[in-house]
Amino acid sequence: MTRPAPLASLPPEDRPRERLADRGAAALSSRELVAILLGTGYVSHSALDVADRLIAGGLRDLAGRSLAELEREPGVGRAKAARLLAALELGARVASEPRALSPVFKAPGDAGRYLLPRYGSRPVEAFGILALDVRHRLKREAVVSVGCLTSSLVHPREVFQEAVLSRAAALIVFHNHPSGDPEPSSEDLALTRRLAAAGALMGIELLDHVIVGAAGWVSLKERGVL
Repeated sequence: MTRPAPLASLPPEDRPRERLADRGAAALSSRELVAILLGTGYVSHSALDVADRLIAGGLRDLAGRSLAELEREPGVGRAKAARLLAALELGARVASEPRALSPVFKAPGDAGRYLLPRYGSRPVEAFGILALDVRHRLKREAVVSVGCLTSSLVHPREVFQEAVLSRAAALIVFHNHPSGDPEPSSEDLALTRRLAAAGALMGIELLDHVIVGAAGWVSLKERGVL
């Protein structure tokens, strides 16, 4: 019996999963997205072939079909039909769900007020980023490094790896001082300058470095370091 033509036989740049990992889901066609959900085809038909047939009438037509109708399609079956309908239903729910307003950071005080209740009283030092879009709205908040009670080791590579993954247009970095005193150390100032230089090379502007502690916060932008 002839086996299905596997997606793995395609050149890496043409495989849907690899393209998704490399370019993101938005860069894939509808047939590629459906093929990923299917996973496999049947006999001499690849998952892409099955996807072509399923979306021949459009995605709305596919979404309007019942489980019983889909599972009768060659190469589909109950499990794949259920995955397809579940994915389509999730997409419909995302489209109808109200979008939460992301925080916007226009001034140093905005970041300080946002970060203080989240990190000001932490007993261990944590260094993180606020990845922002072109309008300085929050896209992602991530802790990059967690240190001991007195220090945290941070490398620009780790900071900007997170920024690139988030497709950030600008960046605010932050860390807390477990002592409660947010006054910057000489190491904090040196790190800020290194990160600003790295950001200039990467094309991702470092807007501020905010240090928080139980006693308040310090913006190195306001201090003239940036």
